[in-house]
Amino acid sequence: MIPFNKPPYTGNEDQYVLAAMRSQKISGDGDFSKRCQVWFEEKLSCPKALLTPSCTQALEMAALLIDVQPGDEIIMPSYTFVSTANAFVLRGAKIVFVDVRPDTMNIDERLIEAAITPKTKAIVPVHYAGIACEMDTIMDIANRHRLFVIEDAAQGMMSTYKERPLGSIGHMAAYSFHETKNYTSGGEGGLLIINDARFINRAEIIREKGTNRSQFFRGMVDKYSWVDVGSSYLPCDIQAAFLWGQLEKAEEINQNRLQTWSFYHESLQPLVTAEKIILPTLPKGCVHNAHMLYIKVRDLEERTAILGYLKDKGILAVFHYVPLHSAVAGLQFSRFHGEDRFTTQESERLIRLPVWYGMEKSEANHVIQSVIEFYA
Repeated sequence: MIPFNKPPYTGNEDQYVLAAMRSQKISGDGDFSKRCQVWFEEKLSCPKALLTPSCTQALEMAALLIDVQPGDEIIMPSYTFVSTANAFVLRGAKIVFVDVRPDTMNIDERLIEAAITPKTKAIVPVHYAGIACEMDTIMDIANRHRLFVIEDAAQGMMSTYKERPLGSIGHMAAYSFHETKNYTSGGEGGLLIINDARFINRAEIIREKGTNRSQFFRGMVDKYSWVDVGSSYLPCDIQAAFLWGQLEKAEEINQNRLQTWSFYHESLQPLVTAEKIILPTLPKGCVHNAHMLYIKVRDLEERTAILGYLKDKGILAVFHYVPLHSAVAGLQFSRFHGEDRFTTQESERLIRLPVWYGMEKSEANHVIQSVIEFYA
């Protein structure tokens, strides 16, 4: 069986994890955590990057930092993972969903402004498949209405928008290092990216359970104490050690995935020409990271048929999110602004094909030929 995903592994993770285990500092913000955070701050040119145990917790920190209160409204696409909404629902916010663009499956920037009310606190664009949302427009809307922008860049590491790394554009952003992502910190993990320096001090406090412990370790206070709300948002240094083994080869991983993605994209073009499938669109000014190769088929019935056909061929392909506004919790905690023209329709057509770092060309070719055979 060709799996849908294999977690990335470079070979250096073992020695770094062992070094972290043998060190006298294996809790949060150890040596490897600091190395990783500096790497991201330099790569993203951001004032602060803080590792977290998951992308979910990075988003939860962002919600705390912008002081989301009960009754506030947060605008985002419905076509996203539940964590994008949950982080703000936990603070009592109402989620306002708007439709997606069918070309990228990203939030339709043209529909955002009409969804803004006096209760709106933030916009949360989700960079689906590592392809950027139209950030210039989104930032312009946010600035004019004095709203925060929190980028959900869970899938976006190494992607850019007009030469700017995803995650470096909004006030804050979150990356994911789950095992299904291009880079992992051992199965779970995340990163909070802070681009607005006014949030740095409080972010460190919230992350350290509401204490000023980070300032204590830097010698800024003679003892640390409880000074704000917070929780335990630090990953252990073993997670960071695993991630460091991947950051050292970040470009190699990226190029390898892009080669596989391009092979898929070129080989499936005859089916596009025959109007059997649709392949991902890359808008001008966007550079992607080959996080995902998806195809869109005719409808839900055809998707079910091709997934079964591929399984019979020994291939595990999957579909993605059920739109949140149609979920049980979505009916309780959210509303959909405007018409759902594309979110549900396009989500029912989408299939994700297997892609991972180190995938053999023969494996990708088996997937490609099986898709072609289905339509033959």
